[in-house]
Amino acid sequence: MGEIYRAEDTVLGRVVAIKVLSEPYADDEGTRRRFTREARAAARLSNAPNAVTIFDVGEHEGRPYIVMEYLPGGSLADRLAAEGAQAPGRALTWLAQAAAALDAAHEKGVVHRDVKPANLLLDDAGNVHVADFGIASAAGLDSFTAAGTVLGTAGYLSPEQARGERAGPAADRYALGVVAYELLTGSRPFERESSTAEAAAHVTAPVPPASSLNAELPPEVDRVLDRALAKDPEARPASCADLVGALREALHAAAGGTVVREAATAPVAARAPGPVPPPAGPPPRRSRLPLVLGAVLLLGLLGAALALALGRGDEEDAGGTTPATQQETVQPTTVQQTITAPGTTIVETVTTQAEPEPPPEETTPTQPQSGGSPSALNDEGFRLMQAGDYAGALPLLEQAVAGASGSGSLTEAYASYNLANTRFQLGRCDGVLELLDRSEAIQGSRSEITRLRAQAQERCGDDD
Repeated sequence: MGEIYRAEDTVLGRVVAIKVLSEPYADDEGTRRRFTREARAAARLSNAPNAVTIFDVGEHEGRPYIVMEYLPGGSLADRLAAEGAQAPGRALTWLAQAAAALDAAHEKGVVHRDVKPANLLLDDAGNVHVADFGIASAAGLDSFTAAGTVLGTAGYLSPEQARGERAGPAADRYALGVVAYELLTGSRPFERESSTAEAAAHVTAPVPPASSLNAELPPEVDRVLDRALAKDPEARPASCADLVGALREALHAAAGGTVVREAATAPVAARAPGPVPPPAGPPPRRSRLPLVLGAVLLLGLLGAALALALGRGDEEDAGGTTPATQQETVQPTTVQQTITAPGTTIVETVTTQAEPEPPPEETTPTQPQSGGSPSALNDEGFRLMQAGDYAGALPLLEQAVAGASGSGSLTEAYASYNLANTRFQLGRCDGVLELLDRSEAIQGSRSEITRLRAQAQERCGDDD
């Protein structure tokens, strides 16, 4: 639907992205007006958390364009294509960031209508920003049957959109549920050979249990995703934040109830997550395939040239995006002026995707000395923690952490926390902060981790 260019604003000295409405849509006067109107409405969200900032909206040679911030980290679609299913902690962080932007938009009366991994962009720090608010609606493509058009993103359409009905905020919550399902399993819930069949499955097919695709996911997650992907919009969570919160609680609850241990003589009262019941399946895939670097273009036209690379971000099939490269001249001197202002020459090196991250070093987990599985050792260690026998729990938890090290599993996350808590309760500081960091990197932020980290820093200082 649009062509995306990477350009340099020579006045403010920053790299920006320019999205230009494709010619087939720009030929229609009504579509051009809607595109501009929706883009201006989306610009109101620029101050919202985790929304892509829009700098300018205008028209060039009859084709509307949007100038927005450039995000170098690629998209979640890129990450899924390269890595498959993500660790639960990382998925929850990304989903929470997307939820914040979507809920803020809904409060202002803006519905996205095209939430998908390709529209969830990453900055250089790995944070998600939601792009393309209202653009599908502007082009008349917010439903599956609009103007007889079959969308390439049928995999994320709500049932009401697939039926050709107007979509509201509940459609965005449904699409975020599909994204959550895909991040946790590596697959969309209703993948089919054609877009038409996939759209129909959203209307009629039951949700396949996510735990059947990723054995590390507990049944509690299946129940949350069933609600998020309910056919009836009224049965879905009341907000995107509610959806992410329910998912977080399901993942945490499945690992066992948290227990508060408070003693009048103890200097602190710390919570330990419950024992992890890890299924026998493999951890989420964590391999990284190299990303394809984009073409490099150098253009100079009429003393006001702009070097740009084209990525067909919205023209994708049901399996993901297919970047394309095309030469075209768009001539902004600054995002606050018209795109045809003369007198500026821009020379720019262009890439269409972020550089691939180097693959992680292979690690071989150390087998626990007792011969038991890391999960069983963690369970037994936690049982002793509950009984107040931290000295007895210590060697078991050390073996559990050693055995699960590098797996990225929930077992590693909870065993790391339990070992940190046990060492702290025994008056030790060695490795406590490092273990907490490891646990948080896998399972995401938790109040127990934050609380214990603050207590450890107070007692031990930053150097543990």
